[in-house]
Amino acid sequence: MLLNCRPRAAPSSIFTLGEPDQDTPDAIIEAGVAALRSGDTHYTGSAGKLDLRKAICEKLAGDNAVTYTPDEIVVTSGVKQIIFEAFAATLQPGDEVIIPVPYWVSYPDIVRLNGATPIVIECLAESEVILTPEALEAAITPKTRWLIINSPSNPSGAVLSEAQWKGLLDVLARHPHVAVMTDEIYEKIVFDGVQNKTPVAVASDMKDRCLIVNGMSKAYAMTGWRIVYAAGPAPLIKAIVKLIRQSTTCTSAFVQIAAAAALRGDQEPVAKMVEIYRERRDLIVSLLNDIDGVNCSMPGGAFYIFPDIRQVLGRKGPNGAISSDLELVNYLLDEAGVAVMDGTSYGMPGFLRLSFAT
Repeated sequence: MLLNCRPRAAPSSIFTLGEPDQDTPDAIIEAGVAALRSGDTHYTGSAGKLDLRKAICEKLAGDNAVTYTPDEIVVTSGVKQIIFEAFAATLQPGDEVIIPVPYWVSYPDIVRLNGATPIVIECLAESEVILTPEALEAAITPKTRWLIINSPSNPSGAVLSEAQWKGLLDVLARHPHVAVMTDEIYEKIVFDGVQNKTPVAVASDMKDRCLIVNGMSKAYAMTGWRIVYAAGPAPLIKAIVKLIRQSTTCTSAFVQIAAAAALRGDQEPVAKMVEIYRERRDLIVSLLNDIDGVNCSMPGGAFYIFPDIRQVLGRKGPNGAISSDLELVNYLLDEAGVAVMDGTSYGMPGFLRLSFAT
C-alpha cells in the first residue's frame, strides 16, 4: 500500500529533467512584454497568428531548405498537443503507428489514446540506436498509418544523417499509405558539426505525407512559454485546426509575438547555450565511461545521454544483486541521492537516461 512506502530524501543530484537551466534570451522576453503592454492579450486564430506562421515559413526555408506557406502551418501549446491532434485527425481503430526504440515516453500512449496500435521496433545500440531500412520494411503492414521519428532523439541523442533518412525514405516510397511524423524539437541542439535533416529536404515528394513538428521550447529555453508548430499538407493542417478550435482555441497571443521574435532575431544566444551543453556532454560521457561496465556513446544532439549499463546488472547491492535498470535507478536514488531515468520507460531495458540540460 502507498502508506507503507518508505519516504525518500530529496535527491542531491537530478539528471531527469529535460528542462534547460538557461534563461529565455532577453530580446524574446522583451518582445513578449511589449506585446502585453500594447494590448495583444486577446484570442488569435486557432492556426496561430499569420505573422508567426510567416516567420515559421521563413525559418523552414532558411534553415531546412523546404518551402511552406502559412496555410500549411499550425501553432499549438506543446509537442504532445500537436502529436495528439494529428493522430486524432487521422487514426482509426485497427490502424498502426511504427515507433522506433528508444522512444519518447508519450508516443505509445498518445497512439493508444487515439484507438490505434503502437508497433515498437527495437533498434540495437550496436546500430547507433537508429532505425534501419530493413527493420522499417519488416514492420510495415497494410494497417500502418504513420512512422514517427524523433531526431535529434530523446532519450539517445542520436541524429539521423541524410544518408540514413534516404534509406528510410526509399522504403516509404514503396509504401505510399504510410505518413511520417518527424519530431525535431531538439533540432538546434547539435554538436561537432552534426546537422539535423528534415525528410522533406531529402525527398521533396514526401511533402504531401510528412508532418514536421518543431518549436521554441528547447532551442530558446522557452519550455514554460508553451509554444510549438507543425508544418504539413494543408488538408491535415486544416483538420488539426478544427480540433484545436474545440479544445484549446489558440496559443497565447503574446507568446506568439515572442516566438516570432525568437525565429527572426539574433541566434547567437542559441549558439552559446549549445556550447554550454557540449561542454557538459563531453564531461558526463567521459566520467561515465570511466565506470567499469558502463558503455556511453557520444550523442550528436539534444541534451541527453543513454548509457548501456547491462554489464553492471547482476552486481551486488545492499539488498542483493541489482537485476534491472529499474532496480539500479532506485539504488542510485536511495544510496547516492542521484536521480536518473530508467531505459525501460523508453522501451530499452538495460539503459539509463541522464539529462545534462541542468
